[in-house]
Amino acid sequence: MAPFASLTILLLKIRTQFGLRRFAEVAIAVFLVASLLHLLVYDVWSAIPVRFIAGAAAVPISSVGFLYMLEAFPPDKKRTWGLSLALTCSGAAGPFARIISPMLFDIGQWQQLYMLEIGLALACFAVVYVLPLTQIPRAKVLHWLDFVAYTFIAIGFGALVVVLVQGKNYWWFEAPWIGVCLAISILSLAIAAAIELNRDQPLMNLHWLASPEILRFTLILLVFRMVLAEQTSGALGLFQVFGLQDAQSKGLYTLILLASFAGGITCGALLKVERVPVIFGFALLCIAVGAFLDSHATNLTRPHNVYVSQGLIAFGGALFLPPAMLAGITKAMKQGPAYMTSFIVVFLFTQNIGGLIGSALFSTFISIREKYHSAHLVEQLVMSDPLVAQRVQALSGTYAKVLADQGLTKAEGLVLLGQQVTKEATILSYNDAFLAISVIAAIALCCQVTYRVYEAFRARRSALAVMS
Repeated sequence: MAPFASLTILLLKIRTQFGLRRFAEVAIAVFLVASLLHLLVYDVWSAIPVRFIAGAAAVPISSVGFLYMLEAFPPDKKRTWGLSLALTCSGAAGPFARIISPMLFDIGQWQQLYMLEIGLALACFAVVYVLPLTQIPRAKVLHWLDFVAYTFIAIGFGALVVVLVQGKNYWWFEAPWIGVCLAISILSLAIAAAIELNRDQPLMNLHWLASPEILRFTLILLVFRMVLAEQTSGALGLFQVFGLQDAQSKGLYTLILLASFAGGITCGALLKVERVPVIFGFALLCIAVGAFLDSHATNLTRPHNVYVSQGLIAFGGALFLPPAMLAGITKAMKQGPAYMTSFIVVFLFTQNIGGLIGSALFSTFISIREKYHSAHLVEQLVMSDPLVAQRVQALSGTYAKVLADQGLTKAEGLVLLGQQVTKEATILSYNDAFLAISVIAAIALCCQVTYRVYEAFRARRSALAVMS
């Protein structure tokens, strides 16, 4: 994830200078090598560099796939159908991988996953040679300061990714190295900003990025990406609490996949620049309703019980991304092609880093609320309560045939009761998180509607002033 969060910024210029054909060939070759290296992994220390290479290789291969999807459409459809279906297919990789991974594990453990990747990479090689992309004019756009600035951007984003991914596991204020990584991230990004502010042709235009319009656009993307953590970290995490694996949730992933494609097709049919606010609003409404429905989970909730809610969230998520990219590209192209890298910075930060921020906040919120609910439930468990005593006795019966000591049997029953309390507290904490996401989405929807009404009122008042 660390290289994936920033490498696209530099690859945009590399693609322009060296051409699409060479870019695609090198990208697939690197991805193929990364997939082969996974077969040699034997422990965590060998996995770390291999996963780093895989993350770096995934960036150009994703770009190539995106460009091939756009290539299939005529120019007037590239920004509607092409953009919608390209982003929908990119987002569908996660659910699709969860659907096929149990079958691959049954065939030959985790190595079969990478054997499939190797086969797909070889097939992509053939596609690149048989169906080459339309060449774009080359231009010498790279400058040695681009590599210097990108180095600090990569370090800053990479350190921030490490903090967001591992912060909850080691807890935010307990491990000193988390603070060190955060300080390195801030320092590196500050140095990159200082370099870019003093360049005539910067890699990212910070003056444009700091404009009110772009800051508002960034905030919208960030809020969307954070509330979408409900699906990526929420419902799937809840079923892991129940001990359900991907094989037991295959129907749910299939529904999410179908809902995502339905959202992408709907977006392709409706997408226009002037409709972007309406699409954003409807996407927020879908996410708010879906998260609210999920907030009533119990220990009897299973994947088939959340088909409607997760379908709504997947549909809303697929509706959101294409208009977001269309609006960003439109804003960047109004300033000139050189501003595309600046837009990529915004898009990468909100989608990759924003997604990690959402997952980190979600998991942290669940941990805090789980402790609260555990304390509240434990307070009500007293052995003088006949129901509690009856439950402990029933749970102790599991060990009655293997333990002769009544004290040990009762102690084991209390342990099982404690596990059930923890499970119930975790479910309640997930419900709180789902409800919080629903409220955030609803507030974001109200803010957007209010802003659109304010803009319409201001435009009308300006028109009346001109007429008078």
